[in-house]
Amino acid sequence: MAAAPDLPDEGELPTLAGATAWFNSEPLTPAGLRGQVVLVNFWTYSCINWIRTLPYVRAWAERYRDRGLVVLGVHTPEFGFETDVDNVRRAAKDMGVGYPIALDSDYAVWEAFDNHYWPALYFVDADGQIRHHWFGEGEYEGSETVIRELLASSGADVSDQELVSVAPQGVEAAADWANLDTQETYVGYARAERFASPAGAVWDERRLYSIPEQLQTNEWALAGEWTVGREAAVLNDRHGQISFRFHARDLNVVLGPSQRATPVRFRVRVDGEPPGPAHGIDTDEQGGGTVTGARMYQLVRQPGAVIDRTVEIELLDPGLDAYVFTFG
Repeated sequence: MAAAPDLPDEGELPTLAGATAWFNSEPLTPAGLRGQVVLVNFWTYSCINWIRTLPYVRAWAERYRDRGLVVLGVHTPEFGFETDVDNVRRAAKDMGVGYPIALDSDYAVWEAFDNHYWPALYFVDADGQIRHHWFGEGEYEGSETVIRELLASSGADVSDQELVSVAPQGVEAAADWANLDTQETYVGYARAERFASPAGAVWDERRLYSIPEQLQTNEWALAGEWTVGREAAVLNDRHGQISFRFHARDLNVVLGPSQRATPVRFRVRVDGEPPGPAHGIDTDEQGGGTVTGARMYQLVRQPGAVIDRTVEIELLDPGLDAYVFTFG
């Protein structure tokens, strides 16, 4: 066995016993994983920051699986709909997450690691010791280098393997960081900021909202009858609107139908016009789209110069839950 890499010892791999269910694997334990290098990846399926790291984690799982790497995805939910086993199973299938997944709906594994981030990576050597961690996006080459060092120290030969080459597409593409001036913005009152509807929000009550004549950059507003809850705003009436003035290449929003399997149609306009070539993956050139399940929807991707834009999301059916805007 090769010498251990020059990395700090950050403690033993914690228990995984608090997982509420497992996908793609029988339940795993620290003892059962001994002798293998383990990459623990905390995720939640509607998180854009995790979505943009997935191409790399997926590629590492495929490249080094036969050399002794186990990638373990710990799915710890941010929103209530992400505790639904069927939702997570569907998302994992749609996103090509084929490695073992521990469902952590009670936050037991999260707390055992004392974790605070999505995404988070913990690198565990073959002796069951955490040797490195990384929180958030980026540092992909460095992370893969750590994986290779830990595999080599376990006795695996990775000298014939080059670093993975990944070209993420669609929602998995890296953000345009140089032009990203609008930050993640929550809709539910627990974390909402920069809400601009006149008279503000009333919590947990049905109320008729309107959109001001002008939104400042990074402000958003509602129109129609909504109930603003702690986690999400719920559209009660048949018609409603959400408007946001933003500065970013991409605008995404986490949406879901209030009643499962009841689709909600919507239409997007950018600066008052159909988005055309600026439409996102989940809209067409006329701005049309449908919310069919609880997940992140990409509504706008500007193809040219990134400038301030106002997006108007017109809802054509009642029963929509709106959770958070994210940008790229």
